Amino acid sequence: MKSLFDNINLKNLNLKNRFVRSATWEKLADDNGFMTDKLLNIYDRVSKGGVGLIITSYAYISETEKPNKGMLGIYSDTFISHYKKLTDLVHKNGSKIILQIVYGGSQTKYNTSDRLIWGMSSVPHKKTGVIPKEMNQSEINLLKKYFADASVRAKKAGFDGVQIHGAHGYLLSQSLSTYYNQRKDLYGGSLENRSRLITEVYSEVRKNVGDDYHVSIKINCSDFEEYGTDFEQSVYLLQKLDKLGIDSVEVSGGKKLSQLKEHMESVYAWYAGEIAKKIKAPVILVGLNRSYATMDKILNTTDIDLFSMARPFLAEPELINRWGNGDLSNSKCISCGKCYGENENGCIMVK
Repeated sequence: MKSLFDNINLKNLNLKNRFVRSATWEKLADDNGFMTDKLLNIYDRVSKGGVGLIITSYAYISETEKPNKGMLGIYSDTFISHYKKLTDLVHKNGSKIILQIVYGGSQTKYNTSDRLIWGMSSVPHKKTGVIPKEMNQSEINLLKKYFADASVRAKKAGFDGVQIHGAHGYLLSQSLSTYYNQRKDLYGGSLENRSRLITEVYSEVRKNVGDDYHVSIKINCSDFEEYGTDFEQSVYLLQKLDKLGIDSVEVSGGKKLSQLKEHMESVYAWYAGEIAKKIKAPVILVGLNRSYATMDKILNTTDIDLFSMARPFLAEPELINRWGNGDLSNSKCISCGKCYGENENGCIMVK
C-alpha cells in the first residue's frame, strides 16, 4: 500500500513525501519582481512545515510583460544571485523547490495601455477585453527564448527545476483554444498545430537546461468552456510532451473548479487519474485537495503520484508536519483555528 509519506524520486528530485505546495500568487514581490522579506518568510515557514516540493508563484520571463502586480520575475541574470537566498533556505529546511515561469498574454488588466501584449491571434479576451498583437514567427522564436533563458537562470540560481505554466488562460493555454488561436499558419487550425507552441517551448527549454534537469508543466485537464481545450485535446498534448521527455505534469482545470468548490474536494481527480493511465510522467493533482483521507484513497486507487495544495499551506504552514505526527484532521487556519484560509479578506468557516 502506498503512503502519502513515501519518499519519491522524480528524475533529479528526491522528495521526502508526496505533498506539493502548488503555485499561488502571493502579490508580495517588489515592483521589479524581486523577493521581499515577507515573501521569503512564507517560503521559510512552508518549507519548515514538512512539504516535499514547493512550486513558486509564477515568475514573468520578459521585463516588458508583467501580467499582474506583485509577481516574481526571472527576466534577467540579476535574479540568479538574488534567488540563491531562497533556494538555499528551502534546501536547508529539507524541501525541494522549482520555479514556475509564465508569459501572461491578454488575460490581464495590469498596465495594459503602456506595454505590448502578444497573443496567438488579435481577438479580445473574453474577460478583460484586451486585444493582443498576433505574434509573428520572429516573436514566437523570441518567446521560446524567453522561456529557455528563464529556465537557465533558474538552474543557475539553485532551483531544482522549472514548471512551464500552460494552464489557467495564460498565453500557452490560449494556444490550444480555437477562440484565442485563429491562426492559419503552423501554429493554428489542427490540434497538432495548436499544440505546436507548447511543445516547441518545452523543447527549447530542454535543449538549454539539459536532460538532467527537472522540467514540469501545469496544464488544464479541460477549460470547461466553449471553444476551449477539452479533455481529449489535453490528453493529446500531454502524450506528445510525454514522448518528448516531460518530467512531471500538474493537472488543473478551468471553470469547473469554481462551479464545484462548495460541493466536493480534489475536483480534478478523475481527469488526472485518466491522464496518469496514458502517460509515463508522474502526475501531480491540484484543485481543492483538502483531506488526508481523500488524498490517501486517490493515491491507492489511481496512478496519481503527488498532491498539490496552496491555500491550506497559507492557512497552516506546519500542516504536513502535523499530519506526519498523526493528527490527520484537515488544515486549520492560523488566524481562527477553524477554516481553510480560503478568503484572503477574512476567514470562511468550515461547514
